[in-house]
Parts: sequence; structure tokens; C-alpha cells
Amino acid sequence: MQPTPWLLRQPSPQRRVRLYCFSYAGGNARAFAPWQDEVDPAIEICAVQLPGRGARWHEAPFTSLQALVKELAPVIARHDDLPFAFFGHSLGGLLAFELARWCKLHWLRLPEHVFVSGCDAPQHRSPPDALHLLPDAELAEKLRGYNGTPPEVLANPELLALVLPAVRADFTLCADYRYRPGLPLTMPVTVLAGRHDTHIAPEQLSGWAKETLASCRVHWFDGDHFFIHPSRDDVLDLLCKELLTQECA
Repeated sequence: MQPTPWLLRQPSPQRRVRLYCFSYAGGNARAFAPWQDEVDPAIEICAVQLPGRGARWHEAPFTSLQALVKELAPVIARHDDLPFAFFGHSLGGLLAFELARWCKLHWLRLPEHVFVSGCDAPQHRSPPDALHLLPDAELAEKLRGYNGTPPEVLANPELLALVLPAVRADFTLCADYRYRPGLPLTMPVTVLAGRHDTHIAPEQLSGWAKETLASCRVHWFDGDHFFIHPSRDDVLDLLCKELLTQECA
């Protein structure tokens, strides 16, 4: 597997299955780095680093989800030495879904499993609320309400100025997205949700079953929209169980 700025990973001969992880709006692939030490050694955590953050902060972030998928799909296709699955949280869930659809449409190798976390079904998404158009102060306040941005970042104008361009670009991705009907996926889809997530309604999650011919199950965790942090142990337990019982493992 050749090095690429798109992917952060810790290779090991023990790995038997790769889990590509896609972050939430404004997120950084580094957030998934601790997962590697907490999952089964057979699983390789491969975090996807988008332009405009981390070591790629100097690159222009994408503002079109379709353009991002088109650019990212060949990167995934070139690294096919292991069976793989997708995990995405919030915006990352939408990206994981559309990337899997792209792979199917263009006859690329498919993920064995798609995990969508904190993400409503694409057919039932709420109308975009144009967060990308808010002034910096109002956008920062919205981030505070989501409870996903570290308080020290929100309280530091210099740090906030560094992260807001990527956040704004990612919210533009959400606003730009338009669901297009297509052939359903053929791999299992597992949906993860927070019991106290006020941004997603239960009926918006059940719609994921329409997107695959395989099984689709919803799992609930304690926490709000960013339940993957306080409930990380339970989330990783589920991922390990699902991945290692797949034929790909």
C-alpha cells in the first residue's frame, strides 16, 4: 500500500480487514488514531484525511460531495490489498454511502460492510439549513450546540480561525448534496445512533433499509450527536463484532 496524504494508517502483518473511517464536518482524521490500539489487531483503522485539515491544511477543501467522491474513489481502488469496510459519522456517513454507490456504479471493488453513524437516511434528510452561510460568530455558536468541537478551540479565536474554513466547506458539502435514486447496495448496512441526538429523528434512520438489498440494523448508544466519543468502547465493540464475523475477515 503506497503512502498517500489521503490515508492515515498503521500497517501491520496482523491486519486482515481494513476499516476506512470518514469524519464529521470539520473533523480531522487524527481523531480515529486512538481506535487502532483499541480494536482487534486483525482490523486496520485507515482514517481518510480530506484536504483543508491536518497536514493538508494548505489545500483547498472540497465544497461538492460529488467531486469529492469522484476524487476519492480511485484512491480507495488503488489500495485493494485487503478486504475493507466503510465507517462514517454524520457527514462522513453520507460520504461513505455515496462512495460505496460510486464503487458499485463504476465496477470497483465494494466494501464488505458500510457503517453509517449519526447520519439520517439520504432519502429522508432534513432540508439543508445553510450553516455554511452564517457569519463566523454564529457558525461557532452552532458548533457549540453540536457538542463536537473542543471547547478550547471555540474559546480561542486563533484556533477557531484555523478550523472554520474546513467546517464551512464541509457544511457546504451537506447543503450541496442532492439524493439521486439508484441501484441499492448489496452489502450490509449498520446504522449507529445516539439516544439523545436532537438532530436526527428515528424515522430518518429507518430509511437506510431502503438503500441495500442486504441486512440493515440500527444500534442505539448513550449520548447526543457525538455519542461516538463517550460511548467509544461500545461503538468499537460493535465494529469489531460485525467486521470479524464478516466473510472478509
